Amino acid sequence: MTQFSKIGQQLRTHRMETGLRTEEIAARLGVSRAAYYRYEKGEVIKLDTVTRVAELMNIPVLKLLGIGMEYYSSPIEYLKRILQIEDSTDQIIQLCGPIFYPTTSNEYDSTLEQVILEWMDTSGIDHGVAQTDSGQVLNALSLRKLTFAERRPSVIAIFSPSAIEKFIEEGIGGNIPLSARLKKQSLDVARYEIELMVSLMESEPIGLQFGLSSGEVNGPFVLMRTSNERSILAINPFPSDATPNSQRGVAMITSMEDAVMSHQQIAEARWRGSTKGVAAAKQIKALLAAKKT
Repeated sequence: MTQFSKIGQQLRTHRMETGLRTEEIAARLGVSRAAYYRYEKGEVIKLDTVTRVAELMNIPVLKLLGIGMEYYSSPIEYLKRILQIEDSTDQIIQLCGPIFYPTTSNEYDSTLEQVILEWMDTSGIDHGVAQTDSGQVLNALSLRKLTFAERRPSVIAIFSPSAIEKFIEEGIGGNIPLSARLKKQSLDVARYEIELMVSLMESEPIGLQFGLSSGEVNGPFVLMRTSNERSILAINPFPSDATPNSQRGVAMITSMEDAVMSHQQIAEARWRGSTKGVAAAKQIKALLAAKKT
């Protein structure tokens, strides 16, 4: 893939994010719409034109060139961006966490929705804003599952024993205060999701490889390879059951080669040392048995 093709992809992605029309951008640049479309297709574009487009879209030039770092301080904006990337993703490598969200059940989504609704009622925040934000989060998660089902990218997911243990102990929503009824449900569904993951480990479906890390990893991350062979790194502090206003940290997304390669090496080393398949399933079953209430 040429550098101009990468720039063209970034132009299209960020145009769609900003909501600007091609006609509007072309007019401001003083070029025809056909010429702007050629830029997005990967034809030669001058650096001063890239700079002017970046100014129009109100984003850093490096971000538009695809060599910078993107930062997201809320789960909503991060999920929207990940959804865009996953729409053209052929391979996903996840390290680590307790689950791989796209393979979770409908019960997970249903319970998460109830957790968020109860959180809205008891958190004291503006209900209208919270409802809008929550709706966006739940919709983005739902679309991620649909995208995964349609594209069927190959997956390598390495899970952390301590993350699984915490998930079993705290349930969906983690330490969010919940009613006794919903807390029990969140715990029951959390166990069910881990059991579902175990069944996938035992059956080892084509294109889906799950492993259990032999040690702990600081800072979970995801590597994605798109259909045009672009590799993207996402470092995400927000679990899939985080509330819309979560302040756990700042998510980062980049395609910078040195960042991608260093994390690729970590993932490969962890995968080589992880327990896989039936052996991993057996280990998690023992954990489930030990935590059974």
